[in-house]
Amino acid sequence: MSSYFSYLSNFDYVSRLPNSKISDYITVKNFFQKGYIREDIFQDLSHFTKYQIIGDDRPDNVAYKIYNDASLDWVILLSNNILNIQTEWPLTQYDFDNTMLEKYGNYDNLYAGIHHYETTELRNGDNNIIVPAGLIVNQNFSIEYSTLSDGTIKESRPVTSVTNYEYEEKLQTERRNIYILKTPYLSIVIDDMKELMAYKKGSAQYVNRTLKRGDNVKIYS
Repeated sequence: MSSYFSYLSNFDYVSRLPNSKISDYITVKNFFQKGYIREDIFQDLSHFTKYQIIGDDRPDNVAYKIYNDASLDWVILLSNNILNIQTEWPLTQYDFDNTMLEKYGNYDNLYAGIHHYETTELRNGDNNIIVPAGLIVNQNFSIEYSTLSDGTIKESRPVTSVTNYEYEEKLQTERRNIYILKTPYLSIVIDDMKELMAYKKGSAQYVNRTLKRGDNVKIYS
């Protein structure tokens, strides 16, 4: 993410350090700024390709594979609107095991404990789907339906249990499916980032395109 932070503009805060002079400032990055991909690109799926994260790959690994530049990991994250890598990026196997044990207490609860019940696909005699797979239901869910061939009424319980492990593993699998910005649009996004992060004239705190300076209240106190 070092490349991303290089686009953030600077802000001069009045120094509070011991023995600082009345005119001393400390320059910091403006972390209140937030980058994004402009809507006409972000909302058009033709600008992206689907990608599946492999193993313990991090955003910088993926950026190197796609763009041959690990510092463009921020493009990977912005392309998927990921704000918190700890909760929105798939865990490494080591972190997954530790997190699951902390969450469920032991391996028995993880692998044998039931998280919820959901439907399995059910079709009638005419091969039409009357119950789709994946609906969360009660353990005792059942349905009556007729076979179109002879009108016989049947009762079925198209229900299966989902363990805690199966539920958590599914979440991780879903997080592995991401979108990658196509290379031809990369320069556009980088140029937009430079312009987005630049300060505009008009503010009393404006110094230049990359720097603002806070009011020095020491002078007036």
